[in-house]
Amino acid sequence: MNVLVNGVREPGAAGPARAAPMSREQRRAGIIEATLPLLREHGQAVTTRQIAEASGIGEGTIFRVFRDKAELIDACLSATFDPAPTLAEFDAIDRGLPLEQRLLAAVQILQDRLLSVVELLIALGFPGPPDGKDQRRMDPRARLGHSQLLDAIAALIEPDRDRLRLSPVETARIVRLLTFAASHPKITDSEPMTAHAIVSVLLHGVLGSADQPGGQSC
Repeated sequence: MNVLVNGVREPGAAGPARAAPMSREQRRAGIIEATLPLLREHGQAVTTRQIAEASGIGEGTIFRVFRDKAELIDACLSATFDPAPTLAEFDAIDRGLPLEQRLLAAVQILQDRLLSVVELLIALGFPGPPDGKDQRRMDPRARLGHSQLLDAIAALIEPDRDRLRLSPVETARIVRLLTFAASHPKITDSEPMTAHAIVSVLLHGVLGSADQPGGQSC
């Protein structure tokens, strides 16, 4: 312990523990995490004061990490489009599960990602993914992420290749397209299909067993 003697700390007295200072990257990640729900609620109108309060920091600290609010919003877009968390969720799916259960888990993950992206884009005033001059605002990893997600879905399907009419890659593309169309709030009139319904249509179509090739009437 350290003891104060005439204002000088001497060995023997315990002082208050001081938390290790956050690195710039830790501070950056914390601000982004606190800002994302605010952006979905307020869009571009969110203030740096609101962000500072949600982050538990002074408003000036934001500007020591980000040049301005626009740069912070760009960083939030980048974090939202980052495929790494979604790919990690795909990797965690048990390959020993039946195909239908693997696809159900994959579609649920895709739906969560889709809603996260779409809600943010709508809140920020984008009717769809920005293009043209606004493309600079999009995370440059978004296009690469699209390819990585398709590869991850195809890998989940690969063990059942011999049961499919299409290749795992083609099937993965249909999984993603169907999930997008059946889950997007503006396409579905806010009545999205469930993950179970999407997988059922994908694997079994809409015909009853009596109308399917080889099916029998009850």
